[in-house]
Formats: sequence, C-alpha cells, structure tokens
Amino acid sequence: MIGGSVADPALRLSRIEKHYGSTVAVAGIDLDVAEGEFVTLLGPSGCGKTTTLGLIAGFFPPTAGEIYLKGKPVADLPSFRRDIGVVFQDYALFPHMTAAENVAFGLRMRKVGSAQAAKRVQDALDLVKLGGLGDRRPLQLSGGQRQRVALARALVINPAVLLLDEPLSNLDLKLREEMRVEIVSIQRRLGITTVFVTHDQGEALVMSDRIAVMNQGRIEQLGDAASIYEAPATRFVAEFIGRMNLFTGTVTAERGVRIGDSTFGIEVPPQMAPGAAVHVAIRPERARLSAARPSEGVALAGTVRQVFYLGATREVHVDLAHGEKGFVELRNDGSDAGVQAGSAVWLSAAASNCRVLPAAAPGGRP
Repeated sequence: MIGGSVADPALRLSRIEKHYGSTVAVAGIDLDVAEGEFVTLLGPSGCGKTTTLGLIAGFFPPTAGEIYLKGKPVADLPSFRRDIGVVFQDYALFPHMTAAENVAFGLRMRKVGSAQAAKRVQDALDLVKLGGLGDRRPLQLSGGQRQRVALARALVINPAVLLLDEPLSNLDLKLREEMRVEIVSIQRRLGITTVFVTHDQGEALVMSDRIAVMNQGRIEQLGDAASIYEAPATRFVAEFIGRMNLFTGTVTAERGVRIGDSTFGIEVPPQMAPGAAVHVAIRPERARLSAARPSEGVALAGTVRQVFYLGATREVHVDLAHGEKGFVELRNDGSDAGVQAGSAVWLSAAASNCRVLPAAAPGGRP
C-alpha cells in the first residue's frame, strides 16, 4: 500500500521488504515523512513496525527496496553512518557510566572535542530536565529519569531523524501520560523528524501528526488521528483504533445496507457492488438507546444484557434481535436512567455516524 507522498521528505521508504526465510516481516512499504513531522507506526505485536524501525536505523538490511535520508539512499550504510538517533524500549544505558557519560557516548564516537561535548551534554540534560543529575548512574535514577537520559543521548548528536521504539512501555500510567507531553514538547521545540513505534493507540492518537496503522507487514491506513479514528478504511483499523460496533450487512440494489431483516439508507462506497458483504461500523459513543424506534439512520431492536458503571459513563451491552451483539457508551448525566438489564431497546445511530466497510477475509485483511 502506498504510504503517502510528501514533497522533499526527510525520510522516504520505497517498497521496503524484509524476509526471514519464508516469513515476510515487512511486505512492501512506501512511506514519506516530512521534515519536522511526528509519524507513528502503530499496530499489534508481529505486524512489522519494530522491524521497519530497525530497517530505518540500519540494524539490518532490507530484502528489497530503498531508504532515503534527506534524499540520499542509505539502505547499504551501517547504522553508525546514518544520521539517526534511537531511543530503545529498555533504554539500553551503560550501567557503569553516569548519566552524563551515557549522553556523551555518541559524541565520543564522533570524536567531538571535550569542551564542546561537555556543553552539548549539559544542554541535552537540561532539555530533558535532568540538569542536576548528570553524575548519577542509571541504577540511581527512576524509570522516568532513565528514559529521559536515553532521550538526551539520542538528541545530543543532533540527528536528522529520531527513532523511538516503544520508549514509554516500561513506565507506569501516570508517568507514561506525563512523558507523552514531554516528548512531543521537545520534538516540537527542536523540529526534529520523528518516527515513533507503539502498540498503544492512545499514545498514537495523542502524539502523532500522522499515524501509519500496520497489519501483517503492510501499512493498512495512513492519516492524521481524526481521519484514522473517524474514517477507518478497513475492519482491522476500525477494531484496532478505539472500540467499534461492527454489524454484518449486505449492499442492496438501491445502494443501502441490509442488516438482519431491515434495510437502511446509509452511504455505501461506490466500489461496493450490490450483494457485497460489508460491515456497518458505529462507535459506541456515537450510538444511542431508546424505547421507541427512531425514524432515521440505523435502528436495531434488542434487549439489554448488562450495564457496566464506569464513573463518568456507563457501557450498555445489547443482544440484538437479528442475532448480533452491540454496545453503547452513555454519559452518567441523568438521562437514560431507566436503562437496565432486560430492557427492550432500539440501538441506533445517525447515518452520518455509520461507516460501511468491506467484509474482512480470513487473516484480517479486507
């Protein structure tokens, strides 16, 4: 799949593949990343995102394709000759070195003079708010502080591209949320081109200029957070980004969709012919429950199975009359107070909140 074209990209992947024997880890990726852009590779374990990051970093060569940095091909260059900074999931700090010595390591390898290196190390530690902790060793630092040292070490060499390999996964929830803001703030301040790898959809939605959702070694969809969330292109993307009701339907001759015994006038993509099997995707926060059948949009009869209290919201699970199941997210604002297990309801959504997707084939691809 084409990953999107950018004029004069800082980073370009052109038909990149990586095979391990008969196993295809990366299956022909095209991706352009603009100067100063923050792009996230998002997907489940085994989708190829970390392998793609390793190919960009030069940890191993691609089986096919080319990688360009600032317009120059680098697929045959070793990692130490690429102008790239990397932050690893486990930080990869040298335990016998101080924080300042860890940050200075890349400068030593580049034979930067001691006076200049000392200033750049201090500036990098100040940037990540560790200015007074340069003499501490990794074991004397918290997880969040070690992560900041790893970030400073990647930034101190002034790389053309910064690669982040799930750097927040070892932090607790509160610190992870704080570090999201810190990383984006630093990235924006420096204007550094960044590729971030994560399986956490919340991180991707909050931090990214664009998200490349990966599945089975390919980019399944590329776009900004709003377009990925609001207009998923496939069932896989719809289910992986946020939560989604997916109802099985068939395109009718009148270009509507039939679900169970009812036909609904919702927009069907032009490439879907009458008789095509589809899914109607509805976000639970965009769905409604009512005792009477709404006159417009999609409306499916059912019975409330369970209600879960979640603080500001309730999650209501419904057994639908045509045999499928659905769920709705309701705000605890006093409305819909009568919804309880056993209630007969209509699960509905406005036509504008319904998206028709091609049915998924075995293996999860449309």
